[in-house]
Amino acid sequence: MKIDSRKALKFYKDKINANNQYTLTLYVCAGTSCVSSKSVEIADRLKAEIDKKGLSVEMNVVKTGCFGFCGQGPIIEIEPDKVTYVQVTVDDVEDIVKTHLMNREIVERLTYDMTDEGDYEMAFYKKQKRIALRHCGAIDPESLEDAIAHGGYEALAYALYDLTPDEVIGIIKDSGLRGRGGGGFPTGLKWQFTKAVEDEEKYVICNADEGDPGAFMDRSICEGDPHAIIEAMAINGYATGAKNGLIYIRAEYTLATKRLLKALKDARDAGFLGNNVFGTDFSFDIELKAGAGAFVCGEETALIHSMEGLRGEPTVKPPFPSESGFRGKPSNVNNVETYANIPIILVKGAEWFNKIGTEKSKGTKVFALAGNVRNIGLVEVPMGTTFREIIYDIGGGIPDDIPFKGVQIGGPSGGVITEEYLDTPIDYDSLKEVGAMMGSGGMIIMDEKTDMVEIAKFYLDFTQDESCGKCTPCRIGTKRLHEMLEKLTNMEGSPEDLELLEELALNVQNTSLCGLGQSAPNPVLSTLRFFRNEYEAYANREKPHGYRVIEEECIGCTKCKRVCPVDAISGEVKKPHSIDQSICIECGACIEACPKGAIVYE
Repeated sequence: MKIDSRKALKFYKDKINANNQYTLTLYVCAGTSCVSSKSVEIADRLKAEIDKKGLSVEMNVVKTGCFGFCGQGPIIEIEPDKVTYVQVTVDDVEDIVKTHLMNREIVERLTYDMTDEGDYEMAFYKKQKRIALRHCGAIDPESLEDAIAHGGYEALAYALYDLTPDEVIGIIKDSGLRGRGGGGFPTGLKWQFTKAVEDEEKYVICNADEGDPGAFMDRSICEGDPHAIIEAMAINGYATGAKNGLIYIRAEYTLATKRLLKALKDARDAGFLGNNVFGTDFSFDIELKAGAGAFVCGEETALIHSMEGLRGEPTVKPPFPSESGFRGKPSNVNNVETYANIPIILVKGAEWFNKIGTEKSKGTKVFALAGNVRNIGLVEVPMGTTFREIIYDIGGGIPDDIPFKGVQIGGPSGGVITEEYLDTPIDYDSLKEVGAMMGSGGMIIMDEKTDMVEIAKFYLDFTQDESCGKCTPCRIGTKRLHEMLEKLTNMEGSPEDLELLEELALNVQNTSLCGLGQSAPNPVLSTLRFFRNEYEAYANREKPHGYRVIEEECIGCTKCKRVCPVDAISGEVKKPHSIDQSICIECGACIEACPKGAIVYE
């Protein structure tokens, strides 16, 4: 039965208020990472045990989106107790029900970080400010009722009943929100450009392709809060004069696709999409289109061509999509994280958002924290937060206290930040000054054992493979760059190669057609800048680093020799050993086996 959309918000809020009878609510992460570790089975088992114990009137189990602390999943958060359990297994369910739910005692072995004050708030979250991720982990993403109970569609109703399209755009402009997909173009200005073009047929597009290696920000928002994206796109449609919305999502995002499709159906049934939204004369609907996972389709013109059934290739701009986009019509393209900020900005106001962040970079940014860091996961921090705060206060630092070497930010398009820049505030302009870029938000931490030439080669392998091939500098240049890096790491290079490598990287950067080619050399240029000695070692056909035995510390116990899988260690009993660098594969087995700490990596 179709609900009267003008009464829907009150209807659902009244319904959720009736559910406040629950003494406890158990939120179980059902994001992709936790689902792969059987979190859905855990949630179902919890519900079954609660029913069996006759506790279902008092206690509720909710499958949510990503909590962010992915390295510790599956995660269960119990409210209002403010207790978080990590690395939960199906076998732990009985203990949680018996100890916590029935006896009201904490299952200590499943907690991660109990503070001195005696609560169980994890340090991972203390410096975060969740705006784009505000509902991820807090609602059932497959429930329209739950979305509305937490403020969903209030912003759309406010825009349609109380604001003109120009006033909506004005609020977004005044907020200072910049696009979260890479370049950081002012969102309100982009909307204004689309509105200014007169045409009966316009399109609002959501870029949910997210092709960066190690990035999963947009996927998590689509999985955890799909209605926020739908609501924001409808607001965009109202503001720019568009009636049609398109979500371009990579086909590999099966769970996100499933939840978006359900959310779209529920929104239509409730009158939040389709004809006469909220009983007004505004009509707007959204169609979902699957992409084939091409990195170049992160560029908006390539994305549009892919949705049209053409090759995902960029075109020269102008004209920009705001003038001529999907099917030649005015189109406004924003990514998922940008849209996730829109509803709350309208509800809380531009001034509220404007006070968060830095002078030229407002609000928060979501990062996917990965690599050599203790707390792997999804983090959202105010713009201006430093790398040091993210890596050490939120990320927990480097495992085994190995010295920090660098952080790659911005994915294949970004650059490396070294230790001297750890206190750099993270915002669009500060990153540009140190030769990096925000990108979509991938942040890969590297310790001193990381080979920076190999890192550059890894990213070039990716970008040359993902090049659409339309322009020669990118098609040929990235391939030649990758070949030169292979030549170096295969100990076949020479010092002259470094000058040629740098010259070619600059040429590709300056002459490529789109952002993929223009930014592809960034990993090479930034690692050359900060770690030229490693390139020089390869150019001189020397291994730039490796494991070494400190002779005066070695007692000749042979433990390292026994665990080496490639027989790279030699030496007699009770005499100092040595490591053959030409054979060593740097697996780290020896350093773990040594009882005296006599093996170092340098």
